[in-house]
Amino acid sequence: MAVKEIREFNRFYTNLIGALDYSRHLHTPFTLTEARVLYELAHAPHTDAADLRVELSIDAGHLSRMLAKFEQQQLVTRRPSERDARRQRIELTSHGREAASLLEERSQEAVGTLVGGIPREERGRLTDAMRTVREILREDHPRGAEAHPAVLRAPRPGDLGWTIECNAAVYAEQFGWNEEYEALVATIVAGYATDHDPQAEAAWIAELDGERVGCVFCMRDDQPDTARLRLLVVDPAARGHGIGRMLVDTCIAFAKEAGYRQMVLWTNDILGDARRIYQRAGFELAAEKPHHSFGHDLVGQDWRLSLDATAPGRDGERPSAGATHNDA
Repeated sequence: MAVKEIREFNRFYTNLIGALDYSRHLHTPFTLTEARVLYELAHAPHTDAADLRVELSIDAGHLSRMLAKFEQQQLVTRRPSERDARRQRIELTSHGREAASLLEERSQEAVGTLVGGIPREERGRLTDAMRTVREILREDHPRGAEAHPAVLRAPRPGDLGWTIECNAAVYAEQFGWNEEYEALVATIVAGYATDHDPQAEAAWIAELDGERVGCVFCMRDDQPDTARLRLLVVDPAARGHGIGRMLVDTCIAFAKEAGYRQMVLWTNDILGDARRIYQRAGFELAAEKPHHSFGHDLVGQDWRLSLDATAPGRDGERPSAGATHNDA
């Protein structure tokens, strides 16, 4: 029954909006796949071709031909990646950004027209149903498990040790980072445990079905009126529940309430999932620089978010926050 319903839904959905046929409905020269690539480049401006291929599940040969076409049309530039000369860094040109912006505008208009024909009282049902479909069919959704919302709470005894273990284990498994990263996390956590101001600094543990699955810290930076988001991590087994977004949003809300005027963080460009969470929260890339850490050549990134706070800092003096760290 489920197979039949899914196939029926797929046919209905495809016929309804034509899979957003960009060349016909949106009056652009781009196919749907080309538009997806331009969209990804516009929202993740520092992307390697290999990352695009994985993110969008595109055949390597197809993507290579597409990028060559874009380069000929002066939509993108290609150059060796700073972190690995064997990889290609793809970036939009000013002409490419204009094309992506036009695509976004026309896509918004097309969907707006579609939604405009739906009675207002039915739109909530529609978006709830779509959200449910995405959550259930995501690859990282726990199949067969009843969905329970994640909860955030303050750390309890034992949680800070778990924070070190979780960070070290996740980044060793996913990126092969060595014990240097675990030592760095331990230093940051120890500093928080021994000397933090509860009015200006805080940490949160995310729980799902009673199990610890993520954490984040809001700490003082060495710049005046600036908070630093640190040690954001989500257990891969718990992804797909919006936990990373919850942690970041909570951290930002606390920083605003504490009177900070801006929030900063440091991460690495290979952490695509975390980067997208930061971008959606409003963070902007301020600077990036290659470095060798944790046993690998990486590209570190500084991100910044204006909090639009009007209240001054609590004491006007911000002690050093310690070693810069990764925030994925």
